[in-house]
Amino acid sequence: MGSFHSLITAPAHGDLSRLALSPYDLTPDGALTANRLRRYRVSALGFDLFYGMERLDDEVLAALARLAGQCGLVEQFRAMRRGAIINRIEKYPSENRQVLHTACRDLFDQPAAEPGASATAAVELEKLHHFLADLEQGLLLNEQGQPFDTLIQVGIGGSDLGPRAVFEALRAYSLPAREVCFIANVDPDDAAAVLSRVNLATTLVNVVSKSGSTLETATNEALVRAALVRKGLDPARHCLCVTGVGSPMDNPARYLRSFYMTESVGGRFSATSMVGLVALGFALGFEQVMEFLRGAAEMDCLAEEADPQKNPALLLALIGIWNHNYLGCSTLAVLPYAQALHRFPAHLQQCDMESNGKSVRRNGEQVTIQTGPVVWGEPGTNGQHAFYQLLHQGTEIVPIEFIGFRHSQYGVDLECEGSSSQEKLVANLLAQSLALAVGRASDNPNRAFQGNRPSLLLLGERLTPHAMGTLLALYEAKIVFQGFCWDVNSFDQEGVQLGKVLAAEILTCMRGGAGEAGETRGISGEYVLLAGMARKDAFIK
Repeated sequence: MGSFHSLITAPAHGDLSRLALSPYDLTPDGALTANRLRRYRVSALGFDLFYGMERLDDEVLAALARLAGQCGLVEQFRAMRRGAIINRIEKYPSENRQVLHTACRDLFDQPAAEPGASATAAVELEKLHHFLADLEQGLLLNEQGQPFDTLIQVGIGGSDLGPRAVFEALRAYSLPAREVCFIANVDPDDAAAVLSRVNLATTLVNVVSKSGSTLETATNEALVRAALVRKGLDPARHCLCVTGVGSPMDNPARYLRSFYMTESVGGRFSATSMVGLVALGFALGFEQVMEFLRGAAEMDCLAEEADPQKNPALLLALIGIWNHNYLGCSTLAVLPYAQALHRFPAHLQQCDMESNGKSVRRNGEQVTIQTGPVVWGEPGTNGQHAFYQLLHQGTEIVPIEFIGFRHSQYGVDLECEGSSSQEKLVANLLAQSLALAVGRASDNPNRAFQGNRPSLLLLGERLTPHAMGTLLALYEAKIVFQGFCWDVNSFDQEGVQLGKVLAAEILTCMRGGAGEAGETRGISGEYVLLAGMARKDAFIK
């Protein structure tokens, strides 16, 4: 991929540090002119990205563009799409893999960026096509000859968050009498709640685990299989799986149909693989799946543009770096003014924080800068009645990425007091962005708004399958660009492993075992103490 600067070594870093001493002031009269709002806008693939409410100017934008070039952000993204091994840490054991989630949707323009990976994805997509056609044509029925009307997805992390967020976003486009539910948490109440409200006789169960050994997923699969058996149903006639080739789950005797994902697709980037597409296809049908993939593929191609003014994902990444590394903002709120996106911030929490929540550079050395921010969010207008007080008047400055649409999905609306609900929604969205930027002076300090609280706005026409694919790929590319700039490996997740090791040790203690310390620094005594607190008999007095 060549040798590129990271943020800290790039010549533009000094320029940006200097410019951050006096960032653009949004509060004076005339600071937010019509010309500024017109100029600070990028339009692509049905979305307008308005960023005039950010604390930046032409000089900052030019320095950010130089930073992108010096760090080789687009060049590294291009290499990623073409199969470079970038999931690695120099001089230390690592996963040492390609990163090819983009190949799952690189199916429309030929040649594909990585033809082999896209060909593999196309094979799985064709299997899905046949599966959905069998359902549609009545060739795949339950033991009583009834059609399946419900699918439960059993998975956790990337096998839940992305697929759930996408399904909820596109629920409005579901086929008649089709429902999708999700079980993720190892808390047995999660499974019990879902199982209590479905008819298992007409339900398919899609178990998703790349390794085939994820503890929570295996436990929940066992719960669901037991529930099927109690109803007199054969689990092998109801269970599907998405897993890696050769995993413990790769067993045709246990599953009605099997779909595969490759090692080069990380869980949090897997929503456009079979991890997300089986449930989405069941709900929406194959044509809508293809529209979803097409939107993602078009954004991937656009992310190879070197000019940030033509590349919304790159611009989004650079603005985030400006706010985080230069203006010192430690968190980011993603606030969709679309109820259908109510699980999208939760997906972005994982995608961003599991990717860039790192403190080791790709050369194995410790970082000396801030890497990934804390990401959070909830839909508007609900959030306005919850946490916006802090956003407007709190001591913590929180940059915001608003997401909105000019038209609703269902088209069912009512005019009340001179305006429709959708008009009220969009008006609130615009008002919040403006109020955060300009503030308002008052002789009463409790009613004074400081302003200069940065935000940007992604505004689309309507949340369709194509638009959702575009939006998903936009944020995936943004996260990848930022990881490249911070020089971290955005594609492993070693930080989740220690808790798993400790949980296994504590389980051993809870079952009466000795609890070997192994790699956990000899703290098995603490395991015994903690396990004793949780034993069932500790509460039977």
